Amino acid sequence: MIRGLLAAAGVALVLVAGRPAMAKLMLVLGLPGLAAPLLQDPAVQGVALYQAGDYAAADDAFRRAGRGSTYNRGLSLAATGDLPLSRAYFDAVLFANPADSEARENRNEVNSRIPPNVGRANAAGRIAAEAIAEAGGSPVDEIKRLGRQLESGRRVADAAWLEALNDDPGEFLHMRLEAEHRRRMSLGLVAAEEGDPW
Repeated sequence: MIRGLLAAAGVALVLVAGRPAMAKLMLVLGLPGLAAPLLQDPAVQGVALYQAGDYAAADDAFRRAGRGSTYNRGLSLAATGDLPLSRAYFDAVLFANPADSEARENRNEVNSRIPPNVGRANAAGRIAAEAIAEAGGSPVDEIKRLGRQLESGRRVADAAWLEALNDDPGEFLHMRLEAEHRRRMSLGLVAAEEGDPW
């Protein structure tokens, strides 16, 4: 009889204290699913929903909570299967605090579960791009993507090309610098040569 009176008194005190006290009691008793509807703060409600296993509702609560729940939103997104967005949330946490080892471990785990992005290439082994720039124009506006093989005279750095090179690092560097100069000239990034100042 005394136990019944104590239990009734406890329930009466919780009812008088209000919903937050009832929610805390449910959380302490290990009933996060019953505590979640009683909580007003979306960040705390999201934690209760996450502990109850309702990951979609937890994700929505963390979304409503905003920036303060970035780490938790990364967890809920991973639990709901949106791995690329989850990785982005963990990256945001690491941008704000690069020393957060838990966020780094979770980001690495999520990243390991995302299949790699495999692109398509032309027959030469890469996507060819030709930049054409007019004087005074923006090179970015003039870039044309080509859907064909590289023109004759251009080569992909394959084993046959490497064997054709002389074993002279200076010659290779000279060829590379000339190619880079031609590329920059085609983009209009090279200043005009000035006359002899003397």
